[in-house]
Amino acid sequence: MDHVLLETDRLTLRRFTTADLDNLFELDNDPEVMRYINGGTPTPRAVIQNDILPAFLQYDQGNPEFGYWAAENKRTSAFLGWFSFRPVDTTTGQITLGYRLRRVAWGKGYAAEGARALIHKGFTELGVQRVVATTYEKNLASRRVMEKIGMTLVRRFRIVPEDLLQADTYHAASLETWDGDDVEYALEKAD
Repeated sequence: MDHVLLETDRLTLRRFTTADLDNLFELDNDPEVMRYINGGTPTPRAVIQNDILPAFLQYDQGNPEFGYWAAENKRTSAFLGWFSFRPVDTTTGQITLGYRLRRVAWGKGYAAEGARALIHKGFTELGVQRVVATTYEKNLASRRVMEKIGMTLVRRFRIVPEDLLQADTYHAASLETWDGDDVEYALEKAD
């Protein structure tokens, strides 16, 4: 049985397996899903198979409560996308939250539901003190999710090519950066 991190009313967040290759390929090959990530460029199957999925699986092995989680519809077991919840700095208890969902899951509250559940678990069970999340400034839907779950805008910044090289869920033909800023939102445990 797949390792389940948590369940909400409508979602199951479970560990990725090698059987998720097709799910990730479909997700990362929808130009609308990838629009604010890399301009809509599809991710080659070989990159998902050889780089992204192994990185998800390897990270998960060493961090049982953190990492990347496949999001499924709890009732149908349909793959909806993924969430990540990973330490930025283990000494400060700061975590980065991420999510990428299929278009069929957009506008239904799944992103907020999964993010809220991860943040709650982090604050109540895992010693997390601060959660941060970033997105491109024009990704209004993602920004609304962050605001809906109680996060507040803390800074704007410009992505540089070196940042893209460090991103483990990013793939594009070039390291050309956006003509615009990214934004970072945060939520403190005390809040």
